[in-house]
Amino acid sequence: MLEKRQEGRCRKKTEVTIYTDGACPGKSGPGGWGAVLLFENQSKEISGGEIETTSNRMEMMAAIRALESLKFSCTVKLYTDSTYLQKGMTAWLAEWKKNNWIRQNKREVRNQDLWQKLDQLNSERDIEWLWVAGHSGDKWNDRADNLARAAVPNRNSKN
Repeated sequence: MLEKRQEGRCRKKTEVTIYTDGACPGKSGPGGWGAVLLFENQSKEISGGEIETTSNRMEMMAAIRALESLKFSCTVKLYTDSTYLQKGMTAWLAEWKKNNWIRQNKREVRNQDLWQKLDQLNSERDIEWLWVAGHSGDKWNDRADNLARAAVPNRNSKN
């Protein structure tokens, strides 16, 4: 991917690699998300949590917060161990939008608010949505998982 410079020459567009993960120890309840952003020889870690959520929402929030934190034009390789997130962005989203956010089973798409935010962020950047096996020894996926788990708030927390 090339980006035009003022001098008329071209340069390679900057590439950022992102690893994301979400954690929700129960099916629902307190949950956390984590992301590792890699750029050249630098890395940035971000995380957060919610008192009442689901695992799928935390997977999506990790991607949203990571993409929102990018402050410059770049191409993105985003790795997730969530097939829900990866397939949602690469295989299901266009059909959901075409069908006014109704799935094939005639039910509304869950987490529509987050899918719409991801769709917006996806349209603003050149993002490749990649799946990586969770808990398989991938250094950065494991780090994102650790960040997500550490960010799960205590159910009695005031945050």
